[in-house]
Amino acid sequence: MISPLRLSLGLCLGLATFTLAAQSKPGVDPANLDTAIKPCEDFYAFANGGWLKSHSLPADKARFGAFEEVSERNRAILKQILEETSAKTAWAKGSVQQKVGDFYASGMDEAAIETRGLAPLKPILATIEGLKDAKQLPALLAKLHGQGLPGGFGFFVRQDAKASTQYLGYLNQGGTGLPDRDYYLKDDARSKEIRAKYEQHIARMLQLAGDAPALATVRAKVVLDLETRMAQAQWTRVEQRNPQKTYNKRTLDQLANEAPGFNWKGYFQARGVKQADLNLSQPSYFLAFGKLAAEVPATQWRTYLRWHALNATANLLPKAFGEEAFAFHGKVLSGTPEREPRAKRIEAATDNTLGEALGQLYVKVAFPPEAKAKVLEMVENLRVALRERITNLDWMGADTKQQAIKKLNAFGVKIGYPDKWKTYAFDVKRDDYFGNVRRASAFRIQENLKKLGKPIDRTEWGMTPPTVNAYYSPTMNEIVFPAGILQPPFFDPKADDAVNYGSLGFVIGHEMTHGFDDSGSQFDAEGNLKNWWTDADKKAYEARTDLVVKQYDAYEPLKGEHVNGKLTLGENIADIGGLKIAFAAYQNSLKGKAVPAPIDGFTGPQRFFLGAATVWRNHIREAALSLRLKTDPHSPGRERVNGPLSNLPEFYEAFGCADGQPMKRDAKVRPAIW
Repeated sequence: MISPLRLSLGLCLGLATFTLAAQSKPGVDPANLDTAIKPCEDFYAFANGGWLKSHSLPADKARFGAFEEVSERNRAILKQILEETSAKTAWAKGSVQQKVGDFYASGMDEAAIETRGLAPLKPILATIEGLKDAKQLPALLAKLHGQGLPGGFGFFVRQDAKASTQYLGYLNQGGTGLPDRDYYLKDDARSKEIRAKYEQHIARMLQLAGDAPALATVRAKVVLDLETRMAQAQWTRVEQRNPQKTYNKRTLDQLANEAPGFNWKGYFQARGVKQADLNLSQPSYFLAFGKLAAEVPATQWRTYLRWHALNATANLLPKAFGEEAFAFHGKVLSGTPEREPRAKRIEAATDNTLGEALGQLYVKVAFPPEAKAKVLEMVENLRVALRERITNLDWMGADTKQQAIKKLNAFGVKIGYPDKWKTYAFDVKRDDYFGNVRRASAFRIQENLKKLGKPIDRTEWGMTPPTVNAYYSPTMNEIVFPAGILQPPFFDPKADDAVNYGSLGFVIGHEMTHGFDDSGSQFDAEGNLKNWWTDADKKAYEARTDLVVKQYDAYEPLKGEHVNGKLTLGENIADIGGLKIAFAAYQNSLKGKAVPAPIDGFTGPQRFFLGAATVWRNHIREAALSLRLKTDPHSPGRERVNGPLSNLPEFYEAFGCADGQPMKRDAKVRPAIW
């Protein structure tokens, strides 16, 4: 392994005077740096300070950074595709172009949507008004859930966490309109303010739907009170991160006995589901929900379900409904002053509804085959690096190492787009936006339910090709990278390897490490929730992850609001491990080659870490950051840079960080997992 060239602290301070060298390659733009800041004091600010100063937060964004930059470029491509496709009406019925083009055209036809008013929603509201007795609630919820409309709880089919070759039905808590249970239960000023504004928002929506102001006010309180009772029974996000706690297999008879008050057998019969076994993700919630079903009168259920039907369809209705929805969800919850232009909203809806149809058109222009080959090469290089790290761990025993390597070797890899494209067997009409979305929802739900009793489909993707994101699936034991994220600054075929390994390599390593984070490590090579650790190794691992929790708990991105170290533990483990693995893969890629010359005054290792910091740069509104600190399992951007780097000796060596500097944490508190 070639040792990284070391750049002293003094040379770091002198970077303000450098000029672009002739050999400059894309990847690290010196204009994005703030060289007045010492790298070992605050690397996030050093690497991104220039960008933060030169870029402002758009009025229609709650957050704007590298992810959003790539997304905006992707959306410009999608916009051109959609405009060109929707301009033609001679496509063959049922073709990708017809469905995509007509769906977009229907969403852009504001005049038709205004003319129809509430008419498309009225059959749904009439169905809800037909609830005369609370005993009819199971059949009504079954009908609404079958159309993709929310209420009370959710039911879906996915892999059985303990038998990954089979599908299993899962019941999940739900039923609330605010982002998290804590918004209903906390008594701080911000939570009280949000609850008050939420209640006002409900009343205004009900008025738009025809309620008199006084009646709307009364009904809004009914909704908030009922949702509060649901929230009191819900599990916290930290509790839901434990896959063992959320795996509670039951027969339908057991469920009926355990959570009386709601006719579960009647519900599943009305859904058309022959359910033998199912999983209660939060058993105590369903006990509480059964009591609510028996105690709450039909009049209150009607009000509650009417609200949720409005809330779920607001953006499909006339402008006033969408504007009121944005006034609360956009302005109040996220602090975003302006709504996105309609074209962007309908583009996003098209991707959400017909993602793989639109994706087929997208990848033809945005993701060449050679890019896929390069990314696959990087993935395999990181797999080798992680295998080496596992083999050389001093805290993990031989038996656990053998199982860990078995799991790593079994990782599936999906890059760019599916080998087999999904088809969308529902009608898309050029003049029926509301109907198009509702038919799509019903189709997706039936498609999901039909999985019961069938073999696992390992060709499925959980994200669409234009998505700027990536994921690891513990039950599939696979890592997935859509074409949307394989763009600069995450990946640039023209950039030098150091930057690509720092940016995309970081992302790849992050997803790989999820297979071994506090949650993913509980699944084996076949994707089953099964312990493969010795007791001693598990204890040694948890001692290290406890240090991660303490490190991130101490971060205070907003005054009085800290990162939740337990909620973000899995993502933080993946960030720390992913960065270390990516750096090891980069160094391995240099074996047998001459040491790369510095570019723009930066050595290869330094450019690696600059590339890593680039992908997490962002501006974010205080309200949006506050929301994310409560609900997002990821740490904020600054902490995703400074947190992992401050644990890595490879970073200290690259930038000459000395003991006592903020970016070099004391060895006694470093987690040192990988």
